[in-house]
Amino acid sequence: MVSSEAAPLAKTGGLADVLGALPIALRETGDEVGVVIPRYGSIDLKGARRMYDQIPIYLGPARHVVAIYQAASTAFPLYLVDCPPLYDRKGFYGESGVDYPDNHIRFAVFARAALAVARLLYRTEIFHCHDWQAGLVPALLRSSFSTDPTFLGAKTVFTIHNLGYQGLFPRSALAEAGLEPAVFRPDGLEFFGRVSYIKGGISFADALTTVSPTYAREIQTPEYGFGLDGDLRDRASVLSGILNGVDYAEWSPQTDPHIPAAYSAEDLGGKATCKRRLLEEFGLPAEAMDRPLLGVVSRFTRQKGADLLAEAAARIVAEDVYLVALGTGDPEFEDFFRQMQQEHPGRIAVRIGFDNPLAHRIEAGADMFLMPSHYEPCGLNQIYSLHYGTVPVVRATGGLDDTIEEGTGFKFAEYSAEALLAAVRSAVQAFADREAWQRMMRRGMSKDFSWKTSAAAYSALYRRLLAR
Repeated sequence: MVSSEAAPLAKTGGLADVLGALPIALRETGDEVGVVIPRYGSIDLKGARRMYDQIPIYLGPARHVVAIYQAASTAFPLYLVDCPPLYDRKGFYGESGVDYPDNHIRFAVFARAALAVARLLYRTEIFHCHDWQAGLVPALLRSSFSTDPTFLGAKTVFTIHNLGYQGLFPRSALAEAGLEPAVFRPDGLEFFGRVSYIKGGISFADALTTVSPTYAREIQTPEYGFGLDGDLRDRASVLSGILNGVDYAEWSPQTDPHIPAAYSAEDLGGKATCKRRLLEEFGLPAEAMDRPLLGVVSRFTRQKGADLLAEAAARIVAEDVYLVALGTGDPEFEDFFRQMQQEHPGRIAVRIGFDNPLAHRIEAGADMFLMPSHYEPCGLNQIYSLHYGTVPVVRATGGLDDTIEEGTGFKFAEYSAEALLAAVRSAVQAFADREAWQRMMRRGMSKDFSWKTSAAAYSALYRRLLAR
């Protein structure tokens, strides 16, 4: 697997969680998996084994030298591509909201280094590439490396975790990334006169997947296709949606070390303790114990529906509910949440930042969880919420639509503040019948979205490809 992130060493979102958990789950299906990621500045090489010292990578006349390390104490071989001038920086992709101007070179070198790992250290039958940062691997295997006997018979899978991030660069990037001019065509890397790394995967991989069945259908439409819907419709015969799993070893109210009291579907008593302590942590009043507490853990962006929350928040808390939110994102939405906290003291409480233990405590302590996403390829927090007996209120899109049903949560279709408010009102009304509410909690807690089912689907896909 070729990816720009893998938990726990390099993480900005759900992509890393997939790369940390799926390889382990695939072992149960009899598959052996190695993972390649860049060695960012935040990754400590202490204990890592230096596998290769100096591998020259040529992008046209430019020469880059990489070393390959194998990370210590991982459950599967995790290879780190070390090239300090390219990867030893503060951010993974940019800083202060601005992409690094040489990202086209950084991830062109990374793609070729991943092929070097397969040549020198880990002979593979399948290259499973994730998102635009790995999109050049299928393109290179069908162009510059198409006659290389090392990769004869190797198949490629390309997984789209979020089509909104495409790796778009000026046409000049083609030569700077050492790519053959022949791949710059509409059914190759060309995208309205620019170079698109995600199209490297879409155009050249043997199989395409995305992270939920509904999202696989949505991205073939103009509304969700980001200009690539036509390309995806052209490849619909090899495109499928495989729902992400979650790691219940990390996310379970029975064993979670980050929450103040354990609980389960059989004994929900600890959830009240979690709610009480969460209210105290956020400085909300004790009388909130008797009313719904809504939780938000999110990036504050339009994709995640932050604009809907901004429009509806005042009317939501007017329903005699309380709201706690944790996240970072666009400055305008961070400022909005701060403002709402000032305007509704004792009703809305916000933390701006990334705080994983607090995210766990919100999942455990809230009664409901809001995810009003404009689009959501899979989503993980709604699945965590089910397991924690925290009833999701979600927009019916992508993986949210696939994982939440009438008996386990509340969905709304239209992307509007009014539709969100109506769904919240339905949930608040249902909350009044405490016995029925607990039955809904328990139904959600009984759902199984572990990686076992997802891994079996990926394994079957790999075997179908190799049988061709």
